[in-house]
Amino acid sequence: MGGDVMTIYLDNNATTALAPEVREAMLPHLFGEFANPSSPHSAGMAARRAVSEAKAQVAALIGAKPADLVMTGSATEATHAAILGALRVIEETDHHRDHIVTTAVEHPAVLALFDDLRQRGWRVSILPVNRDGLPSLVDLAAVVTEATALISMMWANNETGVLMPVEGASAIAHAHGALFHSDAVQAAGRVPVDCGIADYLTLSAHKMHGPKGVGALYVRKGAPFHALIHGHQERRRRGGTENVPGIVGFGAAASLASLWLASFRKEEADLTAFLRDRLEQGILVRWPGAVVNGAGAARLPNTSNIRFADRRGHPVEAEELLMRLDRAGIAVSMGAACSSGGNEPSHVLTAMGLSDAQAAASLRFSLSRYTTATEVDAVLSELPALHARLVVA
Repeated sequence: MGGDVMTIYLDNNATTALAPEVREAMLPHLFGEFANPSSPHSAGMAARRAVSEAKAQVAALIGAKPADLVMTGSATEATHAAILGALRVIEETDHHRDHIVTTAVEHPAVLALFDDLRQRGWRVSILPVNRDGLPSLVDLAAVVTEATALISMMWANNETGVLMPVEGASAIAHAHGALFHSDAVQAAGRVPVDCGIADYLTLSAHKMHGPKGVGALYVRKGAPFHALIHGHQERRRRGGTENVPGIVGFGAAASLASLWLASFRKEEADLTAFLRDRLEQGILVRWPGAVVNGAGAARLPNTSNIRFADRRGHPVEAEELLMRLDRAGIAVSMGAACSSGGNEPSHVLTAMGLSDAQAAASLRFSLSRYTTATEVDAVLSELPALHARLVVA
């Protein structure tokens, strides 16, 4: 390792590498088969068939019907379409429902939207989380009333990998006649995701070895929805010429993910979780005082968020550790890619009770199904020297 060339990539919650099979599926639609899927000629109809087949592959990953999917330009767009589309209908048909709920550890795309909705007059409840990053269903039940319109809770946290109690949250929502949305971006393709518990579900291709610039929104049949972008495409639920190569790539990525999930369930062993645990245990041995954030909760099999400290328990500046790992050819993250460019501490970790300094001492290691034991061991081999340089004796 060494030099400026990145050789080990452990930032897969930010984005994943395009799978070779996905690239091959996309190539014909980037060059020769370029027709508009709305065109009536044979080339257009071939593009339409390719889109339909890809949507069926994405739908199969979450147990949905292709007609229930709306293809979008990103997961952020899908999330906004779901929440704004639902609330637009509720505003017009159910005036007494003026309350919405989410958690303190949601993706910034959700929290920013809820903040905007608060400014527009919606009453907003933000559920706190415990030390492991989990909201309490008791707390949720206490704030939900007959005036609640919608609950939005992510399936899995992007920074810690903590799996959220979405099934229980959905039951509480539906018991009060409210709608339930889940951001399943990090979960889909890594753990089984069943659309049956949700009214709306958000997905992203580039988190499962598909292309960037394409997302999907599951809308339960009969759930209220008002288009965010108008046009005849996507059954009039999302206007704009379809991104055929991207959608085809999403379908191929979803199909690969479905096969992988079926394989590890059959074998009753999850290699990614095994490697994550190997990485965590190796770090804890080589860096006394390190702590796994969210260790007490069920987590995604690929995600480890670790807090580093010196021998006296004082937080170690993780940015310096990240930079040294980067120079060694190892890519990790200090949190969500969309927010890690700022100087603010992670809102996820501070919501879990960490101080600003402890949050700034934490790194996220996120593996993929292509990560190898050799790569994990190479990362571990770098740590003793880094520990010697950065820890106060």
